[in-house]
Amino acid sequence: MFRQVNDFIRAYESLTADTIRIFSQLTDENLNQSVAPGFRSIGHIAWHIVTTIPEMMNRTGLGVSSVDHQSPPPNSAQEIIAGYENASSELKETIKTRWNDDSMLRTDNLYGERWEKGMTLTALINHEIHHRGQMSVLLRQAGQKVPGVFGPSKEEWAAYGMSAPEY
Repeated sequence: MFRQVNDFIRAYESLTADTIRIFSQLTDENLNQSVAPGFRSIGHIAWHIVTTIPEMMNRTGLGVSSVDHQSPPPNSAQEIIAGYENASSELKETIKTRWNDDSMLRTDNLYGERWEKGMTLTALINHEIHHRGQMSVLLRQAGQKVPGVFGPSKEEWAAYGMSAPEY
């Protein structure tokens, strides 16, 4: 759980940079890739990451408004990326100006429970990481290269002068 605003900002800046690296592999053609019929597509998962920022954070009273959390996924990869850049930037700037370290311990009603703001920020980051993992699988299925975010991906080992592990 985050207890200081600056700790969240540093972690969030790293997270958003990695998310943009994954989102950069989205194309208009691969947005409909899903693991199987009846499951969320990569475009839906990416847009869910975007819209969760205002959906979750507005429950804390922040008023993130650059993206409508109820809007349907766009048919354009660039619109998804722009939505993410806008919402994540707005969140970061709003927290910097409206919260302080004492705010992190204040509680809000989130999904029928009392969460400290620092816990809400942790949940937001964990949620995004979870869905980025799903997107990585779908990107592979769509024939895209997957950027390594917690270590090199299969395609990136050579840049470290190593062979990818045999599986």
